[in-house]
Formats: sequence, structure tokens, C-alpha cells
Amino acid sequence: MRLWTLHPKYLDAQGLVALWREALLAQAVLQGKTVGYRHHPQLSRFRSQSDPIAAVAHYLRAVHEESLARNYRFDAAKIADTGRGKVKIVETRGQLAYEWQHLQAKLRLRNADWLRQWKGVESPVQHPLFRLVAGPVNACEKIAVGAGAGRKRKL
Repeated sequence: MRLWTLHPKYLDAQGLVALWREALLAQAVLQGKTVGYRHHPQLSRFRSQSDPIAAVAHYLRAVHEESLARNYRFDAAKIADTGRGKVKIVETRGQLAYEWQHLQAKLRLRNADWLRQWKGVESPVQHPLFRLVAGPVNACEKIAVGAGAGRKRKL
């Protein structure tokens, strides 16, 4: 499960569909509707909110908006009805930068044509749910000890 801090516009079709499914799964987990993934580290930043369901619903709404911009048919009725209150989760610039590198590596293998349109983007924008602050990569990331430049990271 990966709930990107990156704006969903950077994801190719495969990535956007996967994000929609994974965010719906996250919503189900937070609603107590499934037994799997209950302890997944990607959920910690949602669980830390006063209303985790509203936070994941806000996340899903932005993914749905991106789907509409691409003429996809994601079903908005699947998003929990929590009202439209303002929700923001604090995340670090280090996390966003890490995810940007991670996504670029995936796209190099999966969809180099899609990646080309983002050439020159050094500071990607974040998903609208997040407010960025200075800081390192999130502790929930599983980065292999000693992973440096050119070394494979466990993701």
C-alpha cells in the first residue's frame, strides 16, 4: 500500500488506478470493515488525525478529481460522506522528495513516456491533503540500512 504525498497528477494510469484502490482499502481499514492491513505503516498519518475517516475521504476526493481530469470513471459514491471540512496533514519535504525519486524510478521501468512530461520538475507539488514542513523521510518508510547512492533500497 502506498498513499502518496505527491499530487496524483504525477501518476501514470496504472499508478492512479492503484492509488484509488489502495486509498479505498485504507478507508475500509480505518472504518473497521476489513481485518487485513490494520497495522500498515502508511495508515499512521491518517490515524493520527482527530477524524481519520475524514482525512482519508479528503485524500480520496483529490484522487477522484484527478480521475475526472483524465476522463476516468472512478465512483465517487465509494468515498465516505464526512462533509467537506478542511483537513490538513503535516508531512515533510524529505518525504515528498523521497517519494518523487521513488516514483521516477518506477516510471523509468513502467512508463518512460509518462515520465518525460515531468522532466525538469525538481520540486513536485504535494497532494492537497498535505502541508509540507522541513524534515527528513518519514519513519514509516522501509529503507534498507546502508542504502546509499546506487545501492538498492528495500521499498
